[in-house]
Amino acid sequence: MGPGPLSARVAALCDEVGPRVGPAAQTQVLGVRRRLDEPLRVAIAGRLKAGKSTLVNALIGRRVAPTEVGECTRIVTQFRYGTADRVDVVRKDGSRASLPLDEAGMIPQRLGVARHEIAFVDVTLTSDHLRDLTVVDTPGLSSTNTSVSAGARRFLFNEAPIDEDIDDDSVGAISGAEAIVYVFTQSVRDDDLQALEAFRSISARLASNPINSVGLFNKVDKLVAGVADPWPVAGPLASDQTKVLRRVVSDVVPVVGLLAETTEAGRLTASDCEALRSLAQLPHTERLVLLASVDLFTSRECAVPREQRERLLRLLDLYGISFAIAQLAARPQLASGDLVRMLYQASGFPRLRHTLDQAFRWRTDAIKAGWALSSLEKVASHTARLGDRELLRDAIERVLQQPDYHRLRLMEVAQLVSTGSVELPEPMEQELTRLALSSDPQWILGLPTAGTEQLVKAALDAATRWRVYAVAGASPAQSRVALVAHRGFYLLSQRVRGTG
Repeated sequence: MGPGPLSARVAALCDEVGPRVGPAAQTQVLGVRRRLDEPLRVAIAGRLKAGKSTLVNALIGRRVAPTEVGECTRIVTQFRYGTADRVDVVRKDGSRASLPLDEAGMIPQRLGVARHEIAFVDVTLTSDHLRDLTVVDTPGLSSTNTSVSAGARRFLFNEAPIDEDIDDDSVGAISGAEAIVYVFTQSVRDDDLQALEAFRSISARLASNPINSVGLFNKVDKLVAGVADPWPVAGPLASDQTKVLRRVVSDVVPVVGLLAETTEAGRLTASDCEALRSLAQLPHTERLVLLASVDLFTSRECAVPREQRERLLRLLDLYGISFAIAQLAARPQLASGDLVRMLYQASGFPRLRHTLDQAFRWRTDAIKAGWALSSLEKVASHTARLGDRELLRDAIERVLQQPDYHRLRLMEVAQLVSTGSVELPEPMEQELTRLALSSDPQWILGLPTAGTEQLVKAALDAATRWRVYAVAGASPAQSRVALVAHRGFYLLSQRVRGTG
């Protein structure tokens, strides 16, 4: 997937001005240019033991990130697409030590480089999931281990470390994620909110605002006792958490991370499915007793060997096992592939994939273009050469004058409103967010079946409404937001009519 139209124009700007500025500015402009060709970069954050690495594996579609707490779970790890599987331990001096994956196809627990020398781990994989998505796994942000938290902040936010200096190349390699998935379990604690607020307030390089952040409510199967269905509880809880976190994430998605990892990484074998079939054929009361607790499931006499049952627990836990047995008891002829698909649906993970596709991936173009322009503005403001500064700022201004780039203005003001920096009446906040986040006129205008003329009229009516709000009773900050929304709806009317 190449750069979108907005990013392509910023890339052309870099190609045009790069050769015409001094060496220092040129290096930075070329760095921005390279990033525009890269996939969307998503940072996975959260406390230790929130299940981040399990969800990273599910996103990648392979079990590569170690899920037990060890050396590599305390280091920032970047997963990106490559033509061969490779693990590079990147030292703070920029040098690399290459390692093979271990026998299980995972990052080795021992990295062979002293912890204090490591900047980050760079993993390239042949996974198709990574063609359009680079995943950055971070150490626990709100852990009791303060050095881990400091390490995550250092890499994600480019904060200066207290006791050591890290070269810009190492920091640049994994900073500047365009989106965040924040993982938590059970209820949101104060330190979760603090960590999310830190994302938002500390980093200019990380696109950390509700528009580009999603909360992942993991391990929802633990909400209920035994093997009961957690979803009737998880749904309302996630809605409550979305309200609590609405200033820091755009949505809260409940998931059973272990089921997602097992199904997406293809870990359930034919013999696992056959063991589940055997369990499904047991008398109903025997199944009830087995599934009453983990201890009973592993220790009770049963036709399925204990080692196999212990493996099923590692892959599915009691909820997943119970779900699979119920499907197989109801439909004994159910194919193994269909069972895996049903388990994937039961994990809740398809909704996260959909959210990333809808909320982040198609929005990558605007996110990247906005990041690149602000980065170029930063280069201009820090360059010592006046000619470079004027050249860069003229080029940026030319790009921003184009109507398409109004999308970036919309993103900027929607971020101000969604973070609460500028207060708007709730219906107007929702309307502005839809305008900033979508290219679908029917969804933006709330008219799913409307034709062209009705959509044009609705867009013009909205433009007028925002214009009136801007000049009648709005504060100066609200007025600035309203005028951007006014122009956005006017441009939408032109686009629907086919003249924009």
